[in-house]
Amino acid sequence: MLNEKKALGRREFLKGVALTGAALGLPYFVPGKVLGKDGDVAPSEKIVMGAIGIGARGQHDLGVFLNEKVVRFAAICDIRRERREHVKNMADQKYGNKDCAMYRDMHEILQRDDIDAMLIATGDRWHALASIITAKAGKDIYCEKPLSLTIEDSRALADTVDRYGRIYQAGTQRRNIGNFQLAAKIAHSGKLGKLTRVHANTLHPATTNDWLPEQPLPEPDVIDWDRWLGPCPWRPYNISYTRGNWRGFFDFHGGGILEWGTHTVDLCQWGNQSDDTVPVKYWPVTEGASSIDDAPSWLRPQGVKMTDNKGVRGTEVRAIYANGVELVMRDRGWLGLGTCSCRYEGEEGWVETGDSGRMAVSSDTLRSEIKVFHQAGTDPVNHIREFLECVKTRRNPASSGKVAANAHIACHCAYIAWQLNREVEFDPVTETFVNDPEANRMISRAKREPWRL
Repeated sequence: MLNEKKALGRREFLKGVALTGAALGLPYFVPGKVLGKDGDVAPSEKIVMGAIGIGARGQHDLGVFLNEKVVRFAAICDIRRERREHVKNMADQKYGNKDCAMYRDMHEILQRDDIDAMLIATGDRWHALASIITAKAGKDIYCEKPLSLTIEDSRALADTVDRYGRIYQAGTQRRNIGNFQLAAKIAHSGKLGKLTRVHANTLHPATTNDWLPEQPLPEPDVIDWDRWLGPCPWRPYNISYTRGNWRGFFDFHGGGILEWGTHTVDLCQWGNQSDDTVPVKYWPVTEGASSIDDAPSWLRPQGVKMTDNKGVRGTEVRAIYANGVELVMRDRGWLGLGTCSCRYEGEEGWVETGDSGRMAVSSDTLRSEIKVFHQAGTDPVNHIREFLECVKTRRNPASSGKVAANAHIACHCAYIAWQLNREVEFDPVTETFVNDPEANRMISRAKREPWRL
């Protein structure tokens, strides 16, 4: 039951009104919407939500949440005043009131006993820590991806969510999109024969350690720069970071494998039925000189000259699971079925699909299996509805903490292999690299005080 004390209080209130009316001989009337009639949801059954860090993607998610009758959105926390005010306006216009509260400090919003669940859509640097703090506060979590910047943070998040009994849904919405579901079902059915290789559409891995030029620091109420940085190393303020231009900077970002692999490597984990583990070996494939200039423009930091000073690099990293299936993470050679494509290959055939909803298969015998889907892979509606249902039923959603953590760990291992430009071997049980101190030092990152796990 949602926030049991809150729900009980409302029911006891209604019961008291009824008894008082009967004792006085007065007619007793309760509006139908209070009882959940005419398609409304009774207030005691509403999932009361708040949000932390709502930018463009977060506002898209929030729009979906606001349209769900089971949700009442109550509060926004953001370090940027203009975003706090914008989200408040979204909620107030939806409900026709001025009730949405605004906060700059996440600890204040999490102290509210009436909030059941939180939408977290900060930049990547905050996802793990904000989710851990939220789980400890007793709230369920819908968090945009990537959920972490390190192997250590991935595991800490999954363990904390499990320890505190919270529902966690990573924003890897393709687990609830029809064409991706069907592709995985075909791979699981044996109609491809024994699975041999799975392919994940990823982006160029490179990041930079450079800084943008320093600009005058705004007042904390306008943009709280210290909180924006959070656990990341300090650097001087530049407004470009806070407007989404943090991608491509190592301190804030895990590179292009993580950026899209959180979706597509996740799909490969699913297709290989490996949600409870990760590949055991990773190695970069050299395909000639390349740099971050080969990456999409939105992934390249603006205002910084990008060069790959590590020499010759490919844009493909491969890995192998203990069951012998190979994972191929590549940014080229796809069939044009849309962004975030994945491909499953077996001894007797293959299936490929992407965000367009279209599917391709290797033979006429498989063609009868595929359907036409019109829901884009970027649409979170089904995924959010599953999360809300899981908040009520307490069952684990498709992209639970454990499932998402393993997909992220695979991406982190691949990025480490690419950075080191050599093969690395990983033990999924101990979650350490085998006889490799250099790689093991990259499992975690130092965190700035006081923002520690």
